Amino acid sequence: MADLQLAHTGFIEPEKLTRIRTFLAEQFAGEFTNYDWENALGGIHALLWEEGELIGHGSVIQRRLLHRQRALRAGFYECVVIHSERRGIGHGATLMTALAAKLDDAYEISALCSGVVAKPFYTKLGWLPWRGPLATLTPEGVCEDPRFRGRVFVREHSFPLDLDGSLACDWRDGDPWD
Repeated sequence: MADLQLAHTGFIEPEKLTRIRTFLAEQFAGEFTNYDWENALGGIHALLWEEGELIGHGSVIQRRLLHRQRALRAGFYECVVIHSERRGIGHGATLMTALAAKLDDAYEISALCSGVVAKPFYTKLGWLPWRGPLATLTPEGVCEDPRFRGRVFVREHSFPLDLDGSLACDWRDGDPWD
């Protein structure tokens, strides 16, 4: 049985943060950048431990997403992953459910950018794929960004969404949606 820990980045010891970063780099197998790490910090982390070993991680940070002429307060899920040898037995659902239970009331919507393999997982948990155009609020203004089409998923909380409308994310270093 896995032990679940929820903690804000600021309350996680530096040694444990190093363990988390190492775990993420291993599980994302060469596709984990310094930007990915930075983007996962500053919010609530869900950590799954089994016999003292980290087997799962996900964090939720606050971002602004522009939709229907409004800047929405969004809980954006980052670096969600279960150890490759522990997948398919419910750990991912445990992690996602714990984050949602803790944070859904704090945000108008939740959003994430999924890899191709994980799309059925998020759909099964009730996340909805964004069908409309995607954009990024850049220093030059709002720029369409079709690279992430089909990979962005959302959950509505207190603000009604038009899944065929435009959705823009705030600017950040690295890939803005990923």
